[in-house]
Order: sequence, then structure tokens, then C-alpha cells
Amino acid sequence: MESRLSVAGQAVQPILVMFPLGLFAMAVLFDMADLLGGPSILGALAYWNIIAGLVGGLLAALAGAVDVMFVHNPDTRRLGVLRGLINMGVLVIFAVILMLRVHTSDRVVGGGLFAVELLAFGLAIFGAWFTSELANGRAPSFARAATGSRAT
Repeated sequence: MESRLSVAGQAVQPILVMFPLGLFAMAVLFDMADLLGGPSILGALAYWNIIAGLVGGLLAALAGAVDVMFVHNPDTRRLGVLRGLINMGVLVIFAVILMLRVHTSDRVVGGGLFAVELLAFGLAIFGAWFTSELANGRAPSFARAATGSRAT
């Protein structure tokens, strides 16, 4: 899928996706260290990483939406929408985690919420992989089936 937003010939959306992915990864690592007995400041650091990741994720989602708006091929548009839905799902899950953390002392996370955070991060990694496959022109077979395109 060709990007409408580019800087120096490079698409903006794949670059923007890396920032929230890194911030969410650091949030997971900080929470893991906090749950394993680290200082409670790590929970607060994870909380702020999630906030920054959500802001960056919204910017990446807007860039992706602009790219999808100008696609003329229906199959490519469906794949772009699928990519956007995966990424928005990650943002929604992390937003819910953030809202639940607001009510805890020191913004720390419990074991159950950490498990949800790990699942959300796994979905984020899957979304990044899926985006890279689309950028390289290789749609995974499940995505081709979802768009109705059976050709390889």
C-alpha cells in the first residue's frame, strides 16, 4: 500500500507505529519489574509510558487512516482497514488498562491486569508484523481470505 504521508521518501505511518510499540514494551517491562519486587516508581513509569504510547498510537492511527482514505483498490483498502482495526484494538485495550490504573495507589498494576497488558502487547506485536507484511507487498493468507482475494 502506497503512503500519501511521507518524509524524505519514507512513509510516516510505519515510523509512527514504532514509538507506541516501544513505549508499550517499556510499560510491560516496568510492570514486570514492579511485580517482581522492584521499587513502586516502576509502576508509575509504566503508567506514563502507556499515556505516551496512546498519544503516539493515535497519531499513527491518523496517519494510517489518511493512507487508507486514498487507496483505490478495494482489496488493499480492506487490508488497510483490517490493519487499522488491529491497531485501534490495541489502543482501546491499553486505554482501558490506563483507566483502571488511575484508581490504584502509585499507578501500579496487579497480576490480572498485567496478564491483559501482556495480551495487548502481543496483539501490538502482531499488528506491527502484519503492517510490515503489507508494506512489503505480502498479505498473509488469513488477510487474503478476509478480503475475499484468494490469489497469491
